[in-house]
Amino acid sequence: MKNLITKATIFFDGLDHPECIAVHPDGSIWAGGEAGQIYRITADGNSMDQVVKIENGFILGIAFSPRAEWLAICDLSNKCIWKLALTSREISKFADGAENHSFNIPNYAVFDPTGNLYVSESGAFRQVTGKILKFDPSGNGSIWHEGPFNFANGMAMGPGGSHLYVVCSWLPGVERIAIQPDGSAGNRSVYCTLPQTVPDGIAFDVHANLYVSCYTPNAIYKVSSEQTITLLIDDWEAHTLSNPTNIAFGGKDADQLFTANLGRWHVTKIDLGIQGLPLAT
Repeated sequence: MKNLITKATIFFDGLDHPECIAVHPDGSIWAGGEAGQIYRITADGNSMDQVVKIENGFILGIAFSPRAEWLAICDLSNKCIWKLALTSREISKFADGAENHSFNIPNYAVFDPTGNLYVSESGAFRQVTGKILKFDPSGNGSIWHEGPFNFANGMAMGPGGSHLYVVCSWLPGVERIAIQPDGSAGNRSVYCTLPQTVPDGIAFDVHANLYVSCYTPNAIYKVSSEQTITLLIDDWEAHTLSNPTNIAFGGKDADQLFTANLGRWHVTKIDLGIQGLPLAT
């Protein structure tokens, strides 16, 4: 496959080493900063405002609830999930763990259509202790899957909502976990491996292709529904993609892929021309 780096441009510059990214239904692009900032960038990329700054925070993954009533925020420094009410912009603590397990690295959050929130607990560096926690809309939580995962990181709900896909950064690759009819965790399997990479974020398109962004190298891979792996974008200069972490589809036709760049100060836009799989609404 041809390297699509020429289709990648800097969408907005001036952020504080963004790790995460999410797209609001109104088209705005939201990202976080390493000092607790939550940014909102207009859909046209012309302006940005800082919605909130969490004291002593370091923002990892973020996710909009169904109907975008609130934003779930994973905070590395405060070791918790925050709830940002989008109408009032008031922030409150949603969870700091579940079932006698306190978060160490709450890394990424994914909603299902009924408002349940899945959160990857990375565990600890160089230790295979990752878990997946699940919370109902009121914040009541449980350990959904004990793992252990080799640094559970980005996640995505698969087509049809039948599986949860989890990046395991030091596998390195992506695992797939079946979601049982009663909502419990089912069979777990390795979906793909990406040797000599540190994968971080994932997102699906409408054709069930999985896109995997890597903290290193500065690359994005495409994994087909047949689990064939191709290198989609490679930026060896690390200027347009610089430690790309989380990714999300957006744009007028939902066919542009946006990436956070932990190594720099900008969000990247990639004119992919393929629509992303809609998230829970």
